Amino acid sequence: MQWRNLILATAVTVASPVLAAEHEGDHDMRDKALVILSSGSLQTQGMAMVLSRTMQQQGTDLSVLLCDQAGDLAVASYQSPEALKTAPGSPMESMKPEMLLQALIDDGAQVDVCALYLPNSDYAEGDLRQGVGVAAPPPMAEMMRDPSIPVFTF
Repeated sequence: MQWRNLILATAVTVASPVLAAEHEGDHDMRDKALVILSSGSLQTQGMAMVLSRTMQQQGTDLSVLLCDQAGDLAVASYQSPEALKTAPGSPMESMKPEMLLQALIDDGAQVDVCALYLPNSDYAEGDLRQGVGVAAPPPMAEMMRDPSIPVFTF
């Protein structure tokens, strides 16, 4: 049994520098996250945008997929029916989810409507906010399957 432990200890000692070298530049890579928002609830949309914006401000490379009623946030002319009051101490007294979505876009988030949104709405691609695309299922599925990219659904 002692030989086995000695061999294991030697393997760990030899492999550690190799594994460390493999991951040497990893700290320079930004974390990634995928947020999928399909809820029509104003509060759910607001919280999804607040959390997404916070992740982005903390350095996360963010992708947002808007589906169903949440796809309306991507339409340039869309206005939420009302503003949400923010928590005490927030820099804004109130906000609308589309305001935060625009901030996400302005700061580099990849924002897309799902592939089914436009064909099942009264909108066309030209109606979308600048910077919003239409997701293609294969790359979106790849991102969802990637174990290094957390997926958050609202």
